[in-house]
Amino acid sequence: MVGAPGLRLPSSETVTADAKLILIAGALLAAGVAASAVASRLRLPALVLFLGLGMAIGTDGLGWIDFNDYSLARLVGTIALAVILFEGGLQTGFAKLRPVLGSAVSLAFIGTAGTALIAGLAAAALLHLSLAEGLLLGAILSPTDGAAVFSLLRGVKLPRRLALTLEGEAGLNDPVAVMLVLVMINVIQSPGYGVLDAGWFLVHELLVGAVAGLLVGAIAAAALRRMIDAPAGLAMVATFAAAALAFGVGGTTGGSGFLAVYIAGLILGGARRQPHHAAMLAFHEGLAGVAEIGMFFALGLLVFPSQLGGVFVRGTLLALAVALVARPLAAWVATIGHGFNGRERLLLGWAGLRGGVPVVLATLPVIDHVGGSLEFFNLVFFAVLVSTLLQGATVQSLAARLGLSRPPRPPAPGRTSPPARRVPRR
Repeated sequence: MVGAPGLRLPSSETVTADAKLILIAGALLAAGVAASAVASRLRLPALVLFLGLGMAIGTDGLGWIDFNDYSLARLVGTIALAVILFEGGLQTGFAKLRPVLGSAVSLAFIGTAGTALIAGLAAAALLHLSLAEGLLLGAILSPTDGAAVFSLLRGVKLPRRLALTLEGEAGLNDPVAVMLVLVMINVIQSPGYGVLDAGWFLVHELLVGAVAGLLVGAIAAAALRRMIDAPAGLAMVATFAAAALAFGVGGTTGGSGFLAVYIAGLILGGARRQPHHAAMLAFHEGLAGVAEIGMFFALGLLVFPSQLGGVFVRGTLLALAVALVARPLAAWVATIGHGFNGRERLLLGWAGLRGGVPVVLATLPVIDHVGGSLEFFNLVFFAVLVSTLLQGATVQSLAARLGLSRPPRPPAPGRTSPPARRVPRR
């Protein structure tokens, strides 16, 4: 009621400032959607354009947004990764993943640890670092990126077994890489931190995270089956709440929240008689897309392009060491005895794309004030950029050369094919 006593209306300046903020958010989201469309046409990972957009308007670019808060960027990245992993679990489901679960777990654990070891030794030799610093850098660069891999598999039609193995690895290796990075930070900062400490930490994180994901996923699946008559929108909110609860329960009880949220997604994705299943998948796919845009944009804001010149050569060498040696060798070892032939193992080694996950992990040493961590961040960013451009742009052609590119399905009659033209009778 205008003029009512005690009622204070906001000033026009406040309303205008709010409108500008909403306008900026909408413009950035629209730019992210446009970047996704452009990236798909150019057959480039969309993350490259999102990162470039953040760099362009950040502090060292046009200066439209002044941002250098590594803690906030880590928080944004953590939330975004949780959303992306949950969506990846929903799309896959335990039933689909079960035939390749052994190979996916082997790649996630043995492959990630092997990549970290080989890349760490290469980093120590090439960049003249101590062994601990090199292994920290190798651990940061060891995981494949869920957003990059899921996006790649939507555009490159690989045989079902290979695609599911890469999806499962991308969802399971993030917690392994996070734990390896935290272990190496402790090794550098705490001289008394030993092998037993690291072993207990890894086992505890994995067990508690897995149990949390199984419990929350099972409870959420049972609850959603009882929501048959509930509006679809309410069911979508319930699934989002399940993702948040899985990550929160896993993390607050000393486990891996990333592992918990991915397992919860797998359970919900594979649950039978699930109401609103198609709407749930569409909702979380859109949510994951927004999370991907926000994460890569925020990480791009952290990067100062003027500082990348100093790491150009070393970052390129590190990227080549990871893409050409560390990842292929580790993937080859991890897939021994899993029934893949040589061509398939070669493609698995090449298709493990780096992306936002290593960049998010590179913020952890900065936040913990590890010596040289700012240079590590720039090295990781540049290595990820080179690796993504090199591998992301060539996976499809390599798959075709190896005879592993699955042709697209022919259009169903009467759906996408043009209707037959009738000839009028005379």
